[in-house]
Amino acid sequence: MSGEVHQLPRGRHGLTRDEVLASQRRRMLAAIAEAVSHKGFAGVSVADVIARAGVSRETFYEQFANKEDCFLQALDAGADRVLKVLGAALAEPADTRAERLGNVLDAYLHALAAEPAFAKAFLIDAYGAGPRATARRIELQQRFVDVVAGILGTRSFACEAVVAAVSSLATARVGTGRAGELPELREPLVELVERLFPGEATR
Repeated sequence: MSGEVHQLPRGRHGLTRDEVLASQRRRMLAAIAEAVSHKGFAGVSVADVIARAGVSRETFYEQFANKEDCFLQALDAGADRVLKVLGAALAEPADTRAERLGNVLDAYLHALAAEPAFAKAFLIDAYGAGPRATARRIELQQRFVDVVAGILGTRSFACEAVVAAVSSLATARVGTGRAGELPELREPLVELVERLFPGEATR
């Protein structure tokens, strides 16, 4: 996900070259996520990205091979942040599996709600950006399955079904401009898991 990014001030700013490059990179990753969320991957050009990021074409090609490379790196950066959020949620104290799952779902849903452009780019637009972007999307979903399986102590098909349900419900809301509603899914999803895993999700 992009995080909060700001364009560097004009003139002398006292930043090192590495700091400048990092700032430019964050802006370009955020810009392509925003552009793709509005126009779809096929409709976005490098010109769209550099205009949103406030950088030159030369700056873009110093860091990315092409539009696809930039989008893939944006997906990777966003996935890394989601996984860190999930890891932090797993580390929170919890007396039951249901509580631990609730912590993870709450963190995941709030993270997507806070970054609607990334959420749409990842949940929806990645499928139209070619096989490598699709692979990134599927990989993150599998990592989420692994997290749920670890909480429930089972690697059953039901874990995949739970994550598929989360993904489908999130996609429906993000795709219709209702990303802010995502945190409301936490309680019904925890209740669903408790019914699927009676005696397990509450141990």
